[in-house]
Amino acid sequence: MTSTHEAGLPPYADASTPVAQRVDDLLARMTREEKLAQLGSAWAFELLREGEFAPDRAGELLGHGLGQVTRISGATNAGAREAAGLANRIQRHLVEETRLGIPAIVHEENCSGLMARESTMFPQAIGVASTWDPGLNERIAGVIREQMRAVGAHQGLSPVLDVCRDARWGRLEETYGEDPHLVARMGVAFVRGLQEGSPGAGDQRAHTGEGVVATGKHFVGYGASEGGMNWAPAHIPARELREIHLHPFEAAVREGGLRSIMNAYHELDGIPCGASRELLTDVLRGQWGFDGTVVADYFSVDQLAHYHRLAADKSEAAAMALRAGIDVELPSTDCYATPLAEALDRHRVDAAHVDAAVARVLRQKFELGLFERPYVDVDAAPTAMNAAPHQSLALETARRSLVLLKNDGDLLPLPDTHRTVAVIGPNADAARHLLGDYTYPAHIETLLETREDGAFGVTLPDDHQVEASVGDVPTVLDELRARLGERVRHARGCDVNTSDTSGIAEAAALAAQSDVVVLVVGDKSGLTDGCTSGEARDRASLDLPGAQEALAREVVATGTPVVVVLVAGRPCGSPWLHEQCAAVLMAWLPGQAGGRAIAETLTGAVNPSGKLPVSYPETVGQVPVFYNHKVSGGRSHWKGDYVDAPSRPRYPFGHGLTYTSFVVEATRIAEATLPTDGTATIEVTVANRGALAGEDVVQLYVRDPAASVTRPVRELKAFARVEAAPGETRRIAFGLPGALLGFHGEDLGYVVEPGEVEVSVGLSSADRVPAGTLTLVAGEEAEPAKVFAGTVTLD
Repeated sequence: MTSTHEAGLPPYADASTPVAQRVDDLLARMTREEKLAQLGSAWAFELLREGEFAPDRAGELLGHGLGQVTRISGATNAGAREAAGLANRIQRHLVEETRLGIPAIVHEENCSGLMARESTMFPQAIGVASTWDPGLNERIAGVIREQMRAVGAHQGLSPVLDVCRDARWGRLEETYGEDPHLVARMGVAFVRGLQEGSPGAGDQRAHTGEGVVATGKHFVGYGASEGGMNWAPAHIPARELREIHLHPFEAAVREGGLRSIMNAYHELDGIPCGASRELLTDVLRGQWGFDGTVVADYFSVDQLAHYHRLAADKSEAAAMALRAGIDVELPSTDCYATPLAEALDRHRVDAAHVDAAVARVLRQKFELGLFERPYVDVDAAPTAMNAAPHQSLALETARRSLVLLKNDGDLLPLPDTHRTVAVIGPNADAARHLLGDYTYPAHIETLLETREDGAFGVTLPDDHQVEASVGDVPTVLDELRARLGERVRHARGCDVNTSDTSGIAEAAALAAQSDVVVLVVGDKSGLTDGCTSGEARDRASLDLPGAQEALAREVVATGTPVVVVLVAGRPCGSPWLHEQCAAVLMAWLPGQAGGRAIAETLTGAVNPSGKLPVSYPETVGQVPVFYNHKVSGGRSHWKGDYVDAPSRPRYPFGHGLTYTSFVVEATRIAEATLPTDGTATIEVTVANRGALAGEDVVQLYVRDPAASVTRPVRELKAFARVEAAPGETRRIAFGLPGALLGFHGEDLGYVVEPGEVEVSVGLSSADRVPAGTLTLVAGEEAEPAKVFAGTVTLD
């Protein structure tokens, strides 16, 4: 075929032409087949043979072009250099061997780092949320952007903006927790970091080739599923949908400039999200002004027919999805191929919907600069992967993500007087178990499992070989031995998720002979059957899986003091475990540097500073449990508790101990009266009264005691991470906009009502001091524009 460059330079290929004109020009030149091709995708392995680009396979799939390539790095064995080379080869085929020469967007997963063989594996998102540090998350996203562009990727399928209040749900680990404000702040920061330098909405310039499109998911309410079960319906009232679940997405779109959205799998009140024009068009585009792309979560278009039974066949499913507002089908072209062409022929969907979707896809490609720079520097790619600064950032994040839940008798940090330290448990010497479900090793395991059972309809070519390797990630045991040497003794005790108890007696005997036990237990995260946390790995119990509770009981029975380290994707452990063990450290899934961060914290080299982004249930029967419930919620009226358990969580939202002692000493509201379109200043003095330097997170909550609709008992509206030396005092000024104190009123519109608002400040949602009362009065603006955050100034 003749390339467009050889035939002359049409307007769409001229970088000096405004993007909107380039889109119009190219769209006018396209056949129907070429348009539909832009709405589809292909797995990278569909284009390969024995790891190499296969022109014959590509010719069949790329003849009319392609919208997206799925996971060149995340679904192959390719290292950085190989992935970059494959990306270039695929793009060259599209540019030189198709009529119009339109490059493809390459997308990758990046929930806890770029999901690639040589990338940096950061802590899972729930651990990052435990840092309460949006700036840190923005830096993580910046590293991911750098690594993605080095290997030729342009769209990252993150951040997860689902609000989750159910620890049974396996994907809680991928979220930023239970609070819409915290989720929004962490999510907006990630979007900004990933899209830094990328053209925003309406930007008419071609980009320099450094940008990446972020993808907010899963739109919307996915984390509130029935019974905590994946893909199950969510039962969410209209006001709660707007105030809790839509809020982080709205912030990411309006404030963060988010350029792509992914629909959720589940249904809301009988309408699957992938078929909801109300959500994907009316709210997203009509109310929020979003003009980016909507991409289908994997296989979700076909699900409209074969899972939800809403559509009669693939053709009707394609029509429904396109009408609703889904622009691109992922991970490969299925319903948007022949079935969509049939839907057009049968007038199930209008051609105008195709043109609108294609225009959005083309605009994104022009904005990314793909037409000017479709290729990457293959030789430079390896130097961008897991470089020394990236490793340092992974370690910094892991350190700050650890949450010290309990420390009776100041058992931690471990004193030098302990002559022997028994390190016991299935996660002590398992590097793989430090990683979240969307890391490269975990997902390669998934592909290997699909080869066996054909899950999701994914068929790996017989010549496509992949290997799940964790590389040289050090374990908790490795790092403790490096610090404590011969004082460390080790016994595994049991597996993560089997009933085999044969090793427990040995572990208990070791515990009895030791001065202290470090019991490292929890989850293995991933999507395969042997995993206990992650996508589709939901649990009906929050007790430790397998024989781990039995192991803990035998170890505790020896009388040796026990420190529990939970390497887990969600709150876990029986009430007995938390009661009987002297210290509990929640490590989440801390990534490649997790072993070192845990060892440093246990030995006192690092002072823990993480805070819970979720309420930690006492028992599974409390679920869902969350701090910002309504006044009538949170307890059984009139008695308060359940008959067989308390109604309060074991550890409250925002909780986390340190080895020092921070105290909120004073608070002051500078202005007693706040116009609804103005900003109040809340001044806070916090002091480190302990003997060690440390960090803590100061949290500001509000309560509206009388409104036109019922309001929560408290709502997080601001927070600040504070570092202080022993005896040092720090001052914080929170700028609190009146428009941040609004809610969705009786007609579901956003309102800021005059009246009193109570303000409190503390170190958790349960550890607060009153700051005073603000009196909201009508401002000059009749309806103040919604804002998503105030300002924070540290002195």
